[in-house]
Amino acid sequence: MSESSGPRGTAVPSKRLSRLWHLGRATGDLAAGIGVKGLIDLARNRNSDQPTRIQLSPDRTRRFTDRLARMRGAVMKMGQLMSMDGSDVFTAETAEIMSALRDSAEPMPMSQVAKVLECEYGHDWNRRFKRFEFTPIAAASIGQVHRAETQDGRHLALKIQFPGVRESIDSDIDNLAFLGRSLGMAPKGIDIAPFLDEARRQLHREADYAAEAEALERYRALIGDDPDLFIPSVHHDLTTHNILAMDFAEGVSIDRLSSPDYRRAERDHAAESLMRLTLRELFEFGLVQTDPNFGNYLYDATNGRITLLDFGATKPVSPELIERFRNLARSTIDGKREGMRAACVAIGYIGEDDPREHVDTMLDLLQMAAEPLRHPGQYDFATSDLFERVYRNGRAMFHSGVFSTAPAPETLFLHRKFMGSFMLARRLRARIDLAEMAETFI
Repeated sequence: MSESSGPRGTAVPSKRLSRLWHLGRATGDLAAGIGVKGLIDLARNRNSDQPTRIQLSPDRTRRFTDRLARMRGAVMKMGQLMSMDGSDVFTAETAEIMSALRDSAEPMPMSQVAKVLECEYGHDWNRRFKRFEFTPIAAASIGQVHRAETQDGRHLALKIQFPGVRESIDSDIDNLAFLGRSLGMAPKGIDIAPFLDEARRQLHREADYAAEAEALERYRALIGDDPDLFIPSVHHDLTTHNILAMDFAEGVSIDRLSSPDYRRAERDHAAESLMRLTLRELFEFGLVQTDPNFGNYLYDATNGRITLLDFGATKPVSPELIERFRNLARSTIDGKREGMRAACVAIGYIGEDDPREHVDTMLDLLQMAAEPLRHPGQYDFATSDLFERVYRNGRAMFHSGVFSTAPAPETLFLHRKFMGSFMLARRLRARIDLAEMAETFI
């Protein structure tokens, strides 16, 4: 066993009122950090062409981040998406501090780690290992990862679920729904209940590590011997519903490539590999890993390979939905508005009888978002203001009340994956020939 004394952490609060209290305190910190003037500016500029970015002091940002990290679960996932900052809601300094949420939840106390190990492996669990490091190498929203070596010499990463996090999922979704309704965050005229139910189902699946192991192996078979990508093997003798045992893999979080320590060629190649994978997932595999958290990708500079982690959010996509997205992509790239309209109706973005003005607004937004797919040659994400333009126009549509229908709830996670892939390309300031990829897959 490792002689590390282990981290001093806290248990996950799992009761709804307790989590609502913590979430309320976090929201209060955010509101207090923005200030009355900032809140007024945000409301005033809600539909303006110059959206206000949220600027928090480092102290306020860390306090807000620490509260979400202490809660783990669904609210921490919300914070992870906020920290990726694809819409430029936060200033760069604020987003940088919040980036700790992507792999730095507050860890469990060592005694709680030992209790989980004993519950899953038996009271003599330590006999299975030659070495077990109690200090986690990563801690995310649902579990934390420990490095271990078995008695037969296997070097593993053990993902151990936080006790109580599974019980917190329903209360988190209910609390986020309550806050969303209270703060007017839902689009007018749209029932968000089916989307919340889909999020609830997905999070419960993410909390089942045996199901994740099955998804990982299915995905690994689809990837095959890809020279740019690596997926760890599952070790079934040590995998349970609460512990996932995988090969240990070296590497740093993929967004670290944005630092001056890495060359442009490395950034471009990494972003291109993951963007191509995103298209393969939808149009070739019909199986999408829908969690775009940058911490789910490790870059190994020694061989240039990217290790893919965390398959709890893997979802199959029906052939019918794939074909609808393919039709939408083809029509958008070719600029065929009637084809776009038909595909949007089939997916549920617009209604069959929506006014032409509303339809044109949606089609204009989609054509704008597809700019990288239509651009000849390499698209330079470093110099593009596409995110600002899409965010500005999408936000105005979101709050306008023009929606008469909504797409199937499962599209929620496909949107999340594609948004994350584009945000990573922007974070890495990458240049990618997406038009050429589109010809291959679409």
